[in-house]
Amino acid sequence: MDTAFSKLGLSDALAFAVQEMGYLEPTPIQRGAIPVVLAGGDVIGSAQTGTGKTAAFALPIIQRLNTHGKLRCLILEPTRELALQVEEAFQKFAKFTDLRVTIVYGGVGYGKQTEDLRRGMDILAATPGRLLDHLEQRNCSLENIDILVLDEVDRMLDMGFLPDVRRIVQKCPTERQTLFVTATLPPELAQLAGWALRNPTTVEIGRQRAPAETVSHGFYPVVAAQKFELLQLLMEQTEYKSVLIFCRTRMGADRIASRLQSKGHTVGVMHSDRSQRERVEALDGFKSGKYEVLVATDIAARGLDIAGVSHVINYDVPENAEDYVHRIGRTGRAQTTGDAFTLVTEDDVRDARSIERYMGRAVERKKIDGFPYVYSALFDEKIQAEAAPKTSSRLHRGMRR
Repeated sequence: MDTAFSKLGLSDALAFAVQEMGYLEPTPIQRGAIPVVLAGGDVIGSAQTGTGKTAAFALPIIQRLNTHGKLRCLILEPTRELALQVEEAFQKFAKFTDLRVTIVYGGVGYGKQTEDLRRGMDILAATPGRLLDHLEQRNCSLENIDILVLDEVDRMLDMGFLPDVRRIVQKCPTERQTLFVTATLPPELAQLAGWALRNPTTVEIGRQRAPAETVSHGFYPVVAAQKFELLQLLMEQTEYKSVLIFCRTRMGADRIASRLQSKGHTVGVMHSDRSQRERVEALDGFKSGKYEVLVATDIAARGLDIAGVSHVINYDVPENAEDYVHRIGRTGRAQTTGDAFTLVTEDDVRDARSIERYMGRAVERKKIDGFPYVYSALFDEKIQAEAAPKTSSRLHRGMRR
């Protein structure tokens, strides 16, 4: 039976596995990338978050590997969470094959990872540092790698992983297929791509500097002393399913989570000071509905697949304009709609305008009727007019009237 995915060249078994997971139509990045990867070509895949990039490379890779053999596919990820997520996706997509998938990452013991590697795997998802440790201990070899995937490669550059990535790439055969998967294409990527890829096909979907069209977002000016009070009111007046709240610092995330818990909310917390077990528990609890709120630093901003997030709240404006797009991209995923609120204080004005310049558009300033605002220059009409359209006092979709 022909499906939209089998028409891209995927086998019936793979198309069935995809259908079982609830995917009926390929996304644009999947339509563009899958045939090229199946044909063995190098690819630079660029699309906004939530557009199905993982499946765009996982599905054709599974088909190309076909059956169990040696370690032939390596996927490098910048964080443990992304590595875990990609491994889980490969496990699901490969359920009708005998391919073996495993994962290595830091922050946990070496025992099970070493055992898995020595038993023999076809597909390995890994973070750079831990993989280099295993290579030095000779727990695995990259000499048979046919397909190398650098996932969230822009994030790896941001996190300073470029030297480690280069060392790993040098340990792979030169005759291989290489895939870059990224949400953005910064200029620095060109040099790495020129070195690691051969005549790549660029599959670029959508405007890179804009949030998904399915996300309604706005700036909410407020003085710093009233931030938590405004956060509370936003949550009270919003009909949300699940809320992801971003803070700049780990201490700030802990503090906001504690205050929300004291107000009766069920809250998970996710940042780099939490143990791997605590981070997995928080993420799984949020996905399952155990926690209605997840408070996180930017560790949760990129790539993590958290279905059904109805609202994102930036308690703190991100310092990096690009991170704004990634943060609010956690909602409105897979063609569903979502809302994003950003609390903007006097200290955030410069960063807020940087976000608008990055996206090439103004972000509407919004006020909530009935909130006892303390006056600030933030509300000066002249200042507003310099950076934004006229403020609307009407609460947008998702709010109770």
